[in-house]
Amino acid sequence: MNDNISQLMAKMSALEDELRSAIHAQESKMFFEIKGKRIEFESSVKAAHKKLKTGFFRWVVSYRPQNLITGPVIYAMILPLMMLDLCVSFYQWVCFPVYGVAKVKRSDYMVFDRHQLHYLNFIEKFHCTYCEYGNGLMSYMAEILARTEEYFCPIKHARKVLGTHARYKRFLAYGDASDFAGKLEAYRVGLGKD
Repeated sequence: MNDNISQLMAKMSALEDELRSAIHAQESKMFFEIKGKRIEFESSVKAAHKKLKTGFFRWVVSYRPQNLITGPVIYAMILPLMMLDLCVSFYQWVCFPVYGVAKVKRSDYMVFDRHQLHYLNFIEKFHCTYCEYGNGLMSYMAEILARTEEYFCPIKHARKVLGTHARYKRFLAYGDASDFAGKLEAYRVGLGKD
């Protein structure tokens, strides 16, 4: 990768981080404040949220029937998700120390905070918890797999790939065979510092 591309990628990454921080700061100032694990809304916002909450019986009556019908299929996926969570965590726990790869911190990806929203009823909070877990697990697993890919084969594809992980952009160009072994070792050493 040439220096110009490396510099542009570094700038893009820095701008993405800055944008995330600015958006979070704006949201925090406008609506809530994070105090440890608790999220506190201003009293006026909290009161407005409680007024917007849909009661259980009204929610059941107004809920889409197709969502109720497919609910058991959706929630049956919790067992494979939990098994996947266990397997991926075990893989990382056993293999990453052997490879010298820094472990992925699960709590960085598993964020459960929507239950603190006062405008959601208990069924909606349950739905949110399921989605937080499923999407958090996929992100956690994607980072574990990204580190594995970076360790074994940090090479971009010849074809455009949608939805690549953050590490992919710094992988070696497809077909760039110059000093592959040396570059691969440099990736591996860097993975111990993540």
